[in-house]
Amino acid sequence: MKPVEEVWFSLGYLGPPWPPQSAALQYEHKASHHCAHLGSGRALFTPRPGSSKRLGHLCRLLALRRILTVTILALCLPSPGNAQQQCTNGFDLDRPSGQCLDIDECRTIPEACRGDMMCVNQNGGYLCIPRTNPVYRGPYSNPYSNPYSGPYPAAAPPLSAPNYPTISRPLICRFGYQMDESNQCVDVDECATDSHQCNPTQICINTEGGYTCSCTDGYWLLEGQCLDIDECRYGYCQQLCANVPGSYSCTCNPGFTLNEDGRSCQDVNECATENPCVQTCVNTYGSFICRCDPGYELEEDGIHCSDMDECSFSEFLCQHECVNQPGTYFCSCPPGYILLDDNRSCQDINECEHRNHTCILQQTCYNLQGGFKCIDPIRCEEPYLRISDNRCMCPAENPGCRDQPFTILYRDMDVVSGRSVPADIFQMQATTRYPGAYYIFQIKSGNEGREFYMRQTGPISATLVMTRPIKGPRDIQLDLEMITVNTVINFRGSSVIRLRIYVSQYPF
Repeated sequence: MKPVEEVWFSLGYLGPPWPPQSAALQYEHKASHHCAHLGSGRALFTPRPGSSKRLGHLCRLLALRRILTVTILALCLPSPGNAQQQCTNGFDLDRPSGQCLDIDECRTIPEACRGDMMCVNQNGGYLCIPRTNPVYRGPYSNPYSNPYSGPYPAAAPPLSAPNYPTISRPLICRFGYQMDESNQCVDVDECATDSHQCNPTQICINTEGGYTCSCTDGYWLLEGQCLDIDECRYGYCQQLCANVPGSYSCTCNPGFTLNEDGRSCQDVNECATENPCVQTCVNTYGSFICRCDPGYELEEDGIHCSDMDECSFSEFLCQHECVNQPGTYFCSCPPGYILLDDNRSCQDINECEHRNHTCILQQTCYNLQGGFKCIDPIRCEEPYLRISDNRCMCPAENPGCRDQPFTILYRDMDVVSGRSVPADIFQMQATTRYPGAYYIFQIKSGNEGREFYMRQTGPISATLVMTRPIKGPRDIQLDLEMITVNTVINFRGSSVIRLRIYVSQYPF
């Protein structure tokens, strides 16, 4: 509707037997001359007063300057010829006087205007306008502070007032309110009375004068339907998330426990709570690992520990024998040896030096690898004579010595079992060198197994070489002969070294 320039109203009634001059107190308008249906009443616009047309109803026009909304109420009363009399909306019948008096809606209706709007009472209605908006009142409009409550024009004097039956009309409450027993407008709880139009997937929330349709937690409104929110898509849970209708639940991976916030997870220290490991437990993020003490190895179940047989790792772990024990091992040495500080090597005990032998006084103690030998004094067989503790000599004047070695020298030595070959183990050399003489070195006896040979290393020297490994314990006696040939004096003679070789039981 277009706004008009003034706030004013005109009251009039034309109809027999009232005279025309009493029809209108004032009537003006600045709109088109027609009757417009507005709200619940009718506003009848006619040409200016003096026209021959009659008004069939009493009409009231309210208009507000400089605002976009125009409220028009129509007060329609029956003609005097009607059988009953009643007041239109906004007026109340005063029975003693038989007149319709204005109702002050600003006082009787709770919260008639909202949103910081000002309520302005008018005859037959009220306006809600901004508090800061100026209002121009026409010449016949009532002040805001003094609502109109005066009587309507009385009937013409010649006629007596008609006796209309009184019909009470109940107060009409605004939408969302209903009248209670004390004729007061109270809020209708549409949710409790099931008079709402919320979708079955929605919940009804009652408000003052109405209601709203909403969704429960975990749902959102989409095209009039409450759809479940998949909270798991938005990372609500730190680890595992399970979406359920209207909600979600967070769980944690094994090794974690859910915190009180229901979303984050905390590592469980299994070592502090249950310690599932047999020996050492080490907590890790979300799990744990078991470790074993030195000398043990972790079994396939990752919990138990079993002894580690270090001796099976290598045959060279100990020089002699490896003895496994729970969680460790140790090396042992055979009799005649002691374990060195490296805890793996064995060293021979010199029983002869430490006088830890069983040799008698006449015998000579000879130390061997891992033992000793009690050597009896040498016995020189005929025609030899003993000239020292280890030498026999055959006298040249003795005819029996002609084809025999001139001297026999006794020597002793020991060799470890399985010694690597070839090995130079003994050296032989002439003590005297004669002009025109040369020397021949050979093994005279004891080399039936061909385990040795003589290698001449110089004009007067040679070396005994062991060509095959010999496994002990074993005693070998070799006669190493040195032949002297002198072509100048046509001489040929020999000397023998009787070498006794003691092969030990062990390779160390």
